[in-house]
Amino acid sequence: MAGAEGNAGRQSELEPVVSLVDVLEEDEELENEACAVLGGSDSEKCSYSQGSVKRQALYACSTCTPEGEEPAGICLACSYECHGSHKLFELYTKRNFRCDCGNSKFKNLECKLFPDKAKVNSCNKYNDNFFGLYCICKRPYPDPEDEVPDEMIQCVVCEDWFHGRHLGAIPPESGDFQEMVCQACMKRCSFLWAYAAQLAVSKISAEDDGLMLNVDGVGDQEVIKPGNGDHQDSTLKEEVPEPGKDAVKDPKAEQKNEPCTSSTSECDLQTVVKNQSLNSESQSGCKLQELKAKQFIKRDAATYWPLNWRSKLCTCQDCMKMYGDLDVLFLTDEYDTVLAYENKGKIDQATDRRDPLMDTLNSMNRVQQVELICEYNDLKTELKDYLKRFADEGTVVKREDIQQFFEEFQSKKRRRVEGMQYYCS
Repeated sequence: MAGAEGNAGRQSELEPVVSLVDVLEEDEELENEACAVLGGSDSEKCSYSQGSVKRQALYACSTCTPEGEEPAGICLACSYECHGSHKLFELYTKRNFRCDCGNSKFKNLECKLFPDKAKVNSCNKYNDNFFGLYCICKRPYPDPEDEVPDEMIQCVVCEDWFHGRHLGAIPPESGDFQEMVCQACMKRCSFLWAYAAQLAVSKISAEDDGLMLNVDGVGDQEVIKPGNGDHQDSTLKEEVPEPGKDAVKDPKAEQKNEPCTSSTSECDLQTVVKNQSLNSESQSGCKLQELKAKQFIKRDAATYWPLNWRSKLCTCQDCMKMYGDLDVLFLTDEYDTVLAYENKGKIDQATDRRDPLMDTLNSMNRVQQVELICEYNDLKTELKDYLKRFADEGTVVKREDIQQFFEEFQSKKRRRVEGMQYYCS
């Protein structure tokens, strides 16, 4: 017995002790997360009638559409009402999606909330997430066979989720970036590399002029130099003519360049500044062309972006057409971000949140209201004082502690009632 008690004591020492303060903080954090993710979606009405919803919480039903079948997504309300007992994959949020629940992809299920749906939603986009597989490794999450602790991050373009170690570039510390673009999307949307030199949050070292000259991380990299007609920055290497050949000069440039009596480096600097000015005028204010005129690096890696980076993207006519051709027009929409969706959910939840005590009071007469308020205040005061002891001592509140409190509270209440004297007037 002594040995058993000793083992039990050692086991209790190994078990983590959680204080009441920790429990309350964790509960509040989980509530805020749920409020952020689900608050922007309707939990009672199918979202199908809204068309392709800009952003909403989505689920995939493994019971109704297992791997091998056509992928399908269902809204929050349908996950509760039509698939409550099914195995679901939580997809977090997706953009521009219309609820599939009960359409032709579901062989033996009719939507209880909105049965009159089209057979398919042709504008919806699907990936392996709808079968519970994520990242380039195509593994489930959580993965029972993966013993490496690793945070998963969602790509803002393709909206797939990736392990941090599979992104080709070490993710910055949590909170140091707002959005991520994966390797495949950076390759498809290669124009983003010109912006990455100026905006991306990553372990790079750059000169004051903003050129990305040195990048730390894994993966091949390609240095992109200014093309013909693009100006080169003064930090780039000067072109040297081959022996026996004169350098080709621009007659117009010679006419515009005034004689310079200062040193050669100062003359070269003046020429660069003038050429930059001329090129800027010919670019019609396109931010992207200005960035492409500088040297930057393309890598086989993901990029990490700060808050409000989308507002820095060029919105000239040519760039908007390019975004449309690449199907990334949403990058110019600040309200497309998950952060904007979460903030909207928090605001909506705060507005709609109702106090159950006030609802109960409104259904009572005056005498009942007074009695309930008195009882509520007594319970609140005594419970607060009772739990404060645990918080001060940093000890865990157990089930038997709560049971003991309510037994004592009821006992005190009975003694007060039995001791009351009633008088007839």
